[in-house]
Amino acid sequence: MNAPSPAAAPTVAAEPSISQRIAEFAVAAHYERLPQRIRERAKLHMLDVIGTALAATRFDFSHRALAGLLGLGEAGTHSLIGLKNRLPLRDAVLLNGILAHGLDYDDTHPGAIVHPSSSAFPCALGVAEKVDASGADLLTAYVLGVDIATRVGVTAAGAMHTAGFHTTGIAGHFGCVVAAGKLLGLSAEQLTKAQGLAGSTASALSEHRADGAWNKRMHPGWAGVGGITAALLARGGYLGTRRIYEGADGLFRSHTGERFEGLDLSTMTAGLGEKWLIDEVAIKPFPICHLLHACADSALALRRKHDLDADEIATVRALLHPETFHYVCEPAEMRRRPVSEYMAKFSVQYVVAACLVRGKFGFAELEPEALADRDILALAQRVSHEADPESQFPKYFSGGVVITTTDGRELVHMEKINRGAGERALTADDICAKFMDNAALVVSPHKASRIRDFVLEIERHGARDLAALIAG
Repeated sequence: MNAPSPAAAPTVAAEPSISQRIAEFAVAAHYERLPQRIRERAKLHMLDVIGTALAATRFDFSHRALAGLLGLGEAGTHSLIGLKNRLPLRDAVLLNGILAHGLDYDDTHPGAIVHPSSSAFPCALGVAEKVDASGADLLTAYVLGVDIATRVGVTAAGAMHTAGFHTTGIAGHFGCVVAAGKLLGLSAEQLTKAQGLAGSTASALSEHRADGAWNKRMHPGWAGVGGITAALLARGGYLGTRRIYEGADGLFRSHTGERFEGLDLSTMTAGLGEKWLIDEVAIKPFPICHLLHACADSALALRRKHDLDADEIATVRALLHPETFHYVCEPAEMRRRPVSEYMAKFSVQYVVAACLVRGKFGFAELEPEALADRDILALAQRVSHEADPESQFPKYFSGGVVITTTDGRELVHMEKINRGAGERALTADDICAKFMDNAALVVSPHKASRIRDFVLEIERHGARDLAALIAG
């Protein structure tokens, strides 16, 4: 007689992975479901990144990048921001990303330490141009890309930067694969696998800090290349891992070092579709590393208030959070005499000195003449750095300066919330004015106005029309 069969074990549904939850959220997202304030804010951020990319075409790095990509000798049909050339899709996205991020004038989420628009917009624009998407669908994909990239940075809580990575270049791969997948019509299952594949291209090292090299400029564009590649592979049936974020060898464990155990990975999906992180992304008032904005504004405020001349200043102490020292302060001797305009953007000593000598900081303060200015360099030798005990980093990029004058006065100004962030966010008028200033470097006022008005009504237009308008 046969023994009775054992009772079947009850079936327990597997907990959805982070990538599954994100995929289901993205597939269901629709322009009409975005809150009105998010749509309007997204248009302003799109306008900002377009203006920054247009301005970048004035600078040598953009043309060096174009020359390199043209060296492939491959014909293409995709538009470049501010340039007449056309390139294949992924090369166009790479170059547009270099333009968007190359001036370090693009938006930043302070808590994430991520520049989301410089990867999300070029990627979404390129794929939207390819599939002839509507402006509304372009904007939706862009918002998704910003949201997911920012969530990666917020979840990492600065640990990727500490481990030697440029978080923008890591996080951007995941924002871009979601943006590209949305426009390419991937299913939730395909988009889950696509995120897994994006994890295999997500790396961006920060060694550029040592010599002012241009590596960092290409990270957001490369994120777009990786995201598009992963989305297309997944659409073709190529298998990607399902637990790329939380797995034993996944993104956070591999990229955050000893700080992994302190991370809360639930942050990746908390409030999906309810809390849109583009709301928290700050738009820059200076074309320098965002970590330095509070110090720059503080130096300018003291110069105005006390009508200071550089020869009245004995010493300057720049106050920042200690976790930023390796990025913008050290080694101090190298920072005090930057060898390139790109290194200058990441030097608290140079930026503070230039602000105090010239009473402003813009593109002119990054020209060769400024980098060789004896007054700026002399004052930079007298700028030191130390910890700000009341810093609100990483929520905000707090900072300030303490000036000791030659007659013994101590002048102090601190910025707890950097201008452009939180309650000090730039207004729509501020952002439009910044765009017009940037665009005016390369296009006529009439064309700049046309672009501004077109972007602010993007839902009425098509992506290909936008791509054609902002091309050279």
